[in-house]
Amino acid sequence: MASPITSSTGLGSGLNITEIVSALVKSDTAAKQAQITRQTANNTAYISGVGALRSALTAFTTAMSKLNDKAAPSFNAYVATSAGESIVKATASNTAVAGTYSIEVKNLATSSKVASQAFVEGASKAIPAGDLVISQGGKDYTIKVGDGATLQTVRDQINKELGASGFSANIITGKEGARLVLGSTTTGAKSDISVAGLGLDIDGTKSMASDGAGYITDIAKDATVLIDGLEVKSASNSVSDAISGIKLDLTGASAAGVATSVTVAANNDGLKTSVQSFVDAYNTLQKAITSLTSTSTDEDGKTVLGSLTNDPTTRSLLANLRGVLTEVGAGDRLTTLSQLGINTQKDGTLEFNSTKFTAALDDKKLGSEVQNLFAGTNGIFERMNKAIDPYNATNGSLASRKASLDKIAKNLDDQQTALDRRTESLTESLTKKYVALDTALGKMKAQADQITSIFEAINAQAKKS
Repeated sequence: MASPITSSTGLGSGLNITEIVSALVKSDTAAKQAQITRQTANNTAYISGVGALRSALTAFTTAMSKLNDKAAPSFNAYVATSAGESIVKATASNTAVAGTYSIEVKNLATSSKVASQAFVEGASKAIPAGDLVISQGGKDYTIKVGDGATLQTVRDQINKELGASGFSANIITGKEGARLVLGSTTTGAKSDISVAGLGLDIDGTKSMASDGAGYITDIAKDATVLIDGLEVKSASNSVSDAISGIKLDLTGASAAGVATSVTVAANNDGLKTSVQSFVDAYNTLQKAITSLTSTSTDEDGKTVLGSLTNDPTTRSLLANLRGVLTEVGAGDRLTTLSQLGINTQKDGTLEFNSTKFTAALDDKKLGSEVQNLFAGTNGIFERMNKAIDPYNATNGSLASRKASLDKIAKNLDDQQTALDRRTESLTESLTKKYVALDTALGKMKAQADQITSIFEAINAQAKKS
């Protein structure tokens, strides 16, 4: 900015130098300053609008992702309830059948846990170099042990190389010495661990108590479950193929002869909640876009534009989103949102008619098709994400737009800096000129005063003579 002027009024001329210089500088720079100010305000509004739009899109896609969670489906037509979740937990899918099932867990599936012979030398027991072969379920895993190995370094090597395969190793030291103990996350019969080589041989099908090395408690076993009195065996404690459409997660063994009931019923309330969540998420997005693109009138009657009013990118995005809502899906009987009582209102938001929704589930039995409409292949979620991604992806059009606007902002900052330098330079230059002019005028005035004094003196002398 311009340097301060110490004297605003010329001593020689009486002129207000500050005001004159300020007026001249303003006349020279005002048009450019107005242009920079206007463009900066517009560009800042665009940056804010693009940021708000991206945030709204991200919030919407996050809400859809939560509803589309494969591990916890939100649009299942049926819900399964267990009377005892400490014994069994149940999850129903769209292929389930309403009913009640009697579940008795005789025993859970177990994994293999084995121990080597005891070494009195402890964890520092020297282990010769060579191949250590660990076998499970017909598959062999080879650990190549180098020179200078100990029981402890072998344990560490097993954990490092086979941890991703579900194996874990440790050393337990008792009164007889140190033992290498191996376990696995794999459960079920015939998944017993065996070890061969380097003096660490273990037969996982034999008891450690009788052979010095072997299984610690028991061999690995399948889970045994009675479902309505019919015996089912499973290698894991997650049973998904015993009852059609029902997944059973076994969590504990039943008391002898005591069964737990699992009830499967229509999930109308759950479906309604999930559909309402989608409608709410979409309406939140729609309202955010409306606030960015609408026009209003201020208290002075002037039209106020939204930060993205008339923006072609935003109009294109909104058209794509609305296109998804009206597009016919690939379902059998349920192909449109309107069949579930969901319709677009004049302001672009969705209206959810719960009466029509209930009729669709109770009378038309469309519950089993709701999940496919929303979360199926080429369903609403997939099509919505395809519509949004070109705009909101990391390298999408909105990100490119933001980068372009940032460049404009930087350019405007540079222009403002240059204009500030010109203002300062021009102010300094004009001030020097007017100060010089004032000095000259002061000298001229002094000379005029001197001449006047001389003539006055001559006149006075003349009158006396």
